[in-house]
Amino acid sequence: MIIQSTIDKLIEMRLTAMSDAFRIQLNDKAMQDISFEDRFGMIVDVEYSSRKNNRLKRLIRGAQLEQTDACVVGIDYRSGRKLNKELINRLATCEYIAEYRNIFITGATGSGKTYMACAFGMEACKQYFKVKYIRLPDLLLELETARSTGNFIKALSKYTKPILLIIDEWLLLKLNEAESKNLFELIHKRRKKSSTIFCSQFREEGWYERLGGDDNPLADAIMDRIIYDAYKINIESVDPSKDISMREVYGINKDQAQ
Repeated sequence: MIIQSTIDKLIEMRLTAMSDAFRIQLNDKAMQDISFEDRFGMIVDVEYSSRKNNRLKRLIRGAQLEQTDACVVGIDYRSGRKLNKELINRLATCEYIAEYRNIFITGATGSGKTYMACAFGMEACKQYFKVKYIRLPDLLLELETARSTGNFIKALSKYTKPILLIIDEWLLLKLNEAESKNLFELIHKRRKKSSTIFCSQFREEGWYERLGGDDNPLADAIMDRIIYDAYKINIESVDPSKDISMREVYGINKDQAQ
């Protein structure tokens, strides 16, 4: 009765992994030769590992990464792209997050920008940082809708709280005045408090004009808050005539798609 009562209490306290480990030990005769302290330590380790694993799963699910199978070790360095492996491995340590620095990943369509960004996102999740992935067109639409309905502050906090924000399709289209204003509010609140990965088809030299250039006073303000001390990865082809889309490299086999 005492044993069952203990198991019931563990379950009530939501220590289900610990209760399962306790039951397994009760039925394992080999455990009788192990000291109480060691057996208790084993049970605690099971609960601890279970909680860490569950936390990681929640972080990955909450990040809503475009490619959840992306990983740094899966980055293809033999695909004819110019990639700085040393820099990529250093960024995989997530030291840039501790420094509140940004990453610019630029390259043509199909060059593997999203995969790389999601790989960095996965590494951040593994270190238990809160991560969020969003396409800029979707982000701008959500912020504008929230502003018109009086929920702007709430929507803004959704993207200011994650320590790492991944913005894909950055400046794919030129921004209007309202979009620039909303984007500035987000960039300003994240500055020196978090890190952002920007994925764009255009190098940062062209971002000023796509933000409105001299006609938009916020263009300078936005650039000033993101460009300094940013790590830059420009994905270029060694031989453009032999380009292979990374969607094909990382995608499923054509036979499997049929």
